Amino acid sequence: MSVNYASLRFEYERAPDHDAPASAPFPVIVVGAGPVGLATAIDLAQQGVRTVLLDNDDTVSTGSRAICFAKRTLEIFDRLGCGDRMMEKGVSWNVGKVFLENDLVYTFNLLPETGHARPAFINLQQYYVEGYLAERAMQLEHLQLRWKSNVVGVTQHDDHVELQVETPDGVYALKAQYVVAADGSRSAMRKALNLDSHGRTFKDRFLIADVKMKAPFPTERWFWFDPPFHRNQSVLLHRQPDDVWRIDFQLGWDADPVAEKAPERVIPRVKALLGEDAEFELEWVSVYTFSCLRMDSFRHGRIIFAGDSAHGVSPFGARGANSGVQDADNLAWKLKLVVNGDAPHALLDTYASEREYAADENILNSTRATDFITPKSPVSRLFRDATLKLAKDCAFARRIANSGRLSVPAVLRDSPLNTPDRPEDAFNEAMIPGAPCVDAPVRVDGDDAWLLHQTHGGAFTGIYFCGLGHGPDACAQSLAALANAPLPVSALVVVPKGMTATLPGVTVVEDVEGMVAHRFDARPGTFYLLRPDQHVCARWRAFDAKAVDAAVKRATCNG
Repeated sequence: MSVNYASLRFEYERAPDHDAPASAPFPVIVVGAGPVGLATAIDLAQQGVRTVLLDNDDTVSTGSRAICFAKRTLEIFDRLGCGDRMMEKGVSWNVGKVFLENDLVYTFNLLPETGHARPAFINLQQYYVEGYLAERAMQLEHLQLRWKSNVVGVTQHDDHVELQVETPDGVYALKAQYVVAADGSRSAMRKALNLDSHGRTFKDRFLIADVKMKAPFPTERWFWFDPPFHRNQSVLLHRQPDDVWRIDFQLGWDADPVAEKAPERVIPRVKALLGEDAEFELEWVSVYTFSCLRMDSFRHGRIIFAGDSAHGVSPFGARGANSGVQDADNLAWKLKLVVNGDAPHALLDTYASEREYAADENILNSTRATDFITPKSPVSRLFRDATLKLAKDCAFARRIANSGRLSVPAVLRDSPLNTPDRPEDAFNEAMIPGAPCVDAPVRVDGDDAWLLHQTHGGAFTGIYFCGLGHGPDACAQSLAALANAPLPVSALVVVPKGMTATLPGVTVVEDVEGMVAHRFDARPGTFYLLRPDQHVCARWRAFDAKAVDAAVKRATCNG
């Protein structure tokens, strides 16, 4: 039986804590079952951490909402066990086009090179993303999903947090060592702690129209500045699954947000773009304003904020949901180590510092895009239009033109968890400590595969490059020392095309196209250490067991 994900509803069940409160706090409670809360809870549960996920509703989000999910987010979904479903349903795209009035100004490709498992982006309605994540969550034994469970009280203690949870059966108390607040931009958790977000609200309004139609447009991102069908404003067009197209119309600050949602206002705007005879149906309409803001700190004792509850950006650049899922990716492995007693509480402070840095980067890019798209003075408008006209023929102007810098993961180059490169090791800048690991095609046991799929979620991964002078025997002797590391380090050995090796307890991948060595700037003997979230935390030209030991301690605040 097919599932209608747009109206998916989950079954409420009476929580056992109503009748017999748990004798000990749960390790983690996650509040909010949007993409960020679900991703956090799934990641924790997959790593064996007992987790409760609370949501005040029993449905997925209304309307398509976030639709653009970036390559890095898709790689995280792969680790969470639902990446393939997202890809099968989503619309993949790499190419965008920018127009000024009727003229194509320039085209860009966000993933011009081959050798990646995932595209730059897929477009997929948020209700599908939430539905697929929820179905994955229901498969995990360490995860309880509790719907219609509204947090109405929060009390922090030295060793736990106590929540008062309101349900159709009344209110009960629930305790946790840590609470992740992923309850959205109107976060009740943030309000309960009397905390605020600070930033800038933009004085403009935009209309989202999700239009169901059969259209000949290619699967690309099209952005118009001052088009003839919507003068002095901007328009964005995206394709979604199920023959649904997202159209964003800039309206201006004086637009009436209620009146503009009326079909008699929306339909003429859509026809102006598509043609008077176009056949379509309105599936979802919304008018929004937006802000770029964040909380001063994402960690408050044992309560940690993630996603829109912690930070917000304008929609240009698809930085909201993507950065939120990357929050979850950063947080889950750290929480696991802390609740298991393998790392001090200070490790959670690095979640806050790293993701606050990422939020600032997103806010900066989002603010610049919004200022370019919606100039608020004649001088700004003159600069924008002149830049766009130059961009048609001049590459430098294309770097200034800004229809929304699309989401990329933050490079955590200044993280205290990184072990800096040694001067004598002399690497290039591609995969510096703090950078997310890139993917590449490999072969495993004779079968085609992808490098990132071979790294182990929840554990540190050591990648050793073999070759002439550093063959499998030398690798085996070196990697045996990893058994004595302060935390488990999963070994991954990369051999050049044509070399074979079988190493007990070690995954061996064949670099069939040489892309792994190229992207890692590796030569025989090179060793990389990846964090559980697939960010590089150290690299050396020669394996050194003591250096690896020290790097793991540093990356877990155990140094």
